[in-house]
Amino acid sequence: MNNSYVTQKNWWKESAAGIPMLITETPGPKSKVMHANTTKYMKGLSGQVKLFPVCFKEGAGITMTDVDGNKYLDFSSGIYVTSLGHCHPKISEAVSFWAKKLMNAHDFTTPVKEKLMEKMASILPGNLNAIQLYSDGTTAVEASIRAARAISGKHEFISAYRDFHGKTLGSVSCAQMYRGEVHSYGPTRAAGFYMVPRPDPYRPLWSKTDGTIDTNAYIRFYENFLIEGTVGNVAAFILEPVQGWGGSIFPPDDFFPKLKKLCDKYGILLIDDEVLAGMGRTGDWLTLNHWGVIPDIVTFGKSFGNGFPVTAMVVSEENGDALEKISASSSYGGNPMACAASLASIEVIEDEDILQNVNTVGEYFMKRMLKMKEQHPIIGDVKGKGFLLGIELVKDKKTKEPFIEAGTLVYQKAFKRGLAWIPAGHILRMSPPLIMSEKYAAMGMDIIEDTITEVEKEFGYN
Repeated sequence: MNNSYVTQKNWWKESAAGIPMLITETPGPKSKVMHANTTKYMKGLSGQVKLFPVCFKEGAGITMTDVDGNKYLDFSSGIYVTSLGHCHPKISEAVSFWAKKLMNAHDFTTPVKEKLMEKMASILPGNLNAIQLYSDGTTAVEASIRAARAISGKHEFISAYRDFHGKTLGSVSCAQMYRGEVHSYGPTRAAGFYMVPRPDPYRPLWSKTDGTIDTNAYIRFYENFLIEGTVGNVAAFILEPVQGWGGSIFPPDDFFPKLKKLCDKYGILLIDDEVLAGMGRTGDWLTLNHWGVIPDIVTFGKSFGNGFPVTAMVVSEENGDALEKISASSSYGGNPMACAASLASIEVIEDEDILQNVNTVGEYFMKRMLKMKEQHPIIGDVKGKGFLLGIELVKDKKTKEPFIEAGTLVYQKAFKRGLAWIPAGHILRMSPPLIMSEKYAAMGMDIIEDTITEVEKEFGYN
């Protein structure tokens, strides 16, 4: 196996010099032509591409370069994926080594798989060490559903409003299915799947007398729903620890400890979908670690292989035999290139002190966003931990009416200034690469704040 890479924490800084660097209008003329040619055939593009149809040709560290030569500061990580920077040399070298040596051996053991299994067991809490590997997040979630049924002998599932878990039958049945225009995921949710409201501190469904969110009321509702809304055969609650697609929404700190207690009371498993939030994005290997909760099942994805399509589903040791009952393996999961990408990603996080950087620079992000909230009339709320961040735009801070039009404009205008990032309606989402220093974090926030100021003026707020 190749071990020639020598750790260099600042490997990305040379490529970041001078960004953003814009030499044409954006999207530029080459981007427009290539996008038009591509979309003659490719359909079903994401909202962010439709809002800003730029064509990228390369990335390095925290930068992305389009076909017209414009260089952008990356505040997206390829939508939470390239968390350790584009083309990290250690990860690229590891994948390349196995691409030339052994690309697939189905689910046979390989030397790199052995090392990955040992490394994963070392970073996961408690006795989460029964592992299976996949090639995309929705497949890992589907496997977690099958595993929960095999472990519990039950068949029902409860998930939360505005969580997102994937786009196949079981995973999409755990999420919002109606998207405003067509029942694209319908005509109905799979049998035995239910949804309940999830705590949003800024928009609480239940509040205490002092106006703060009442977490206990949510838990009471869940307990009542178990009795009244199900047939008493619930295998698991499945939730994101933090809502990504929903807009970087963090629950109150006491929510997951209380939910786990409820699950244990009724013999229900807790599935922690960390496909988006895991692998250091919030400053720990699992976001649930921040609240001292160990799930029964956890899924990894996105930044797990820093861009290589590899995901994982993990159950506790005592339930490992259940994976033997569900035909857990897949054609591409755990191939040597995937294992190499994941192993190298974990080693980079350890060797380059990534978790420390996420926590340190994450404090800067929150201080900066809180200050922005005080100074801008359309910023209703800010959310975040580590490098998983959100700014909620509203028309009025008292009514909290979502300001979708402003969100769209801020996204497009900031992109034109050289910030590659993610739209989410009225909630601006930010997921910079975890290697980013405070200097470039401030640069990105400057672009966002200047753009918000410009949009406020256009809508008559200043």
